[in-house]
Amino acid sequence: MTASPVVATVDFARPGKQLGHLAVPYSYNLGGWANLLIPVAVLSRGTGPTVLVLAGNHGDEYPGQVAVMRLLRDLAPGQVTGRLVLIPTLTMPAAKAMTRLSPLDGKNFNRCFPGNPAGTPSEVLAHYLTTVLFPLADVVVDIHTGGRSLDFAPCAHMHLVPKGPQRDAMLAGAEAWNSDLCFLYADVAGTGLLPVEAENQGKVVVTTEMGGSENVTAQVHKLTQTGLRNVLVQAGVLSGEFVPRTRPARWVQALSRDDYRFAPESGVYENLVPLGEDVAAGQPVGAVHFLERPDREPVLVTAHSAGVLVATRAPSVVAQGDCVACIAHDTDPRTLP
Repeated sequence: MTASPVVATVDFARPGKQLGHLAVPYSYNLGGWANLLIPVAVLSRGTGPTVLVLAGNHGDEYPGQVAVMRLLRDLAPGQVTGRLVLIPTLTMPAAKAMTRLSPLDGKNFNRCFPGNPAGTPSEVLAHYLTTVLFPLADVVVDIHTGGRSLDFAPCAHMHLVPKGPQRDAMLAGAEAWNSDLCFLYADVAGTGLLPVEAENQGKVVVTTEMGGSENVTAQVHKLTQTGLRNVLVQAGVLSGEFVPRTRPARWVQALSRDDYRFAPESGVYENLVPLGEDVAAGQPVGAVHFLERPDREPVLVTAHSAGVLVATRAPSVVAQGDCVACIAHDTDPRTLP
């Protein structure tokens, strides 16, 4: 296997607390020998699990980045048993530009796995996670939101991995986030996802959709930060008191492409149903209006089947084919095959 060209300025085997960077070499017009610097922190003490915490997989998803930066500053090695690796911003150029895709190479980082050591900066970093960081980890936490395109009812979520210890541990990890909703989702927009690569390596993967849109509420920031800490306590890597759920999680699933609703035409999208509300089969959840034809009746977007609206379009302007809604259905993941 080809070695990664990424250079870490931290030693993952050394005890204590280290702050440094992952240096990803690349070239551009004003820098023939440039490095993309990705901040990383490592806290290590004694024997225990290794947990890798990632945020900023997409640049315009900020609650996780804030939560990891707070954790990075606050923690001391004495609070850790095992090893905690924190990367607050995976896609630094995209985070600075407030974009989903990296301005360096136009890549969606969450479609770059398993990566390529001779590829673009996004592909090189994905290859480093695949070949260096994932093999070190027992648990991988990948914090997402809907970004600027979608607004989610805040939830921990996961893929439906095969039945067994990995699935059981992932279900427990999702519930430990203490979001009201826990969400089983399907990949309807391509392959090469970070969580899938980690899952394929047998890791316990905990992911989220902590809201979305450009407006991040104080409640979403609080849930992101408290949920992350609770997951780390549950995983055994962070000291502190585990906070049990006050009521059972509402598990929902959207495993069919029909659960994801797309704009049939371009126009201005009107959300008709509050986020998190139950809907009936055939019920309109949104309407597409036409600026240049104000006399034309809007085209309705309807729920394919009954469920709960877990995600809605955030920007009002939509292009044909944009995802504008996701309707999920109550389930018991522990009984699924």
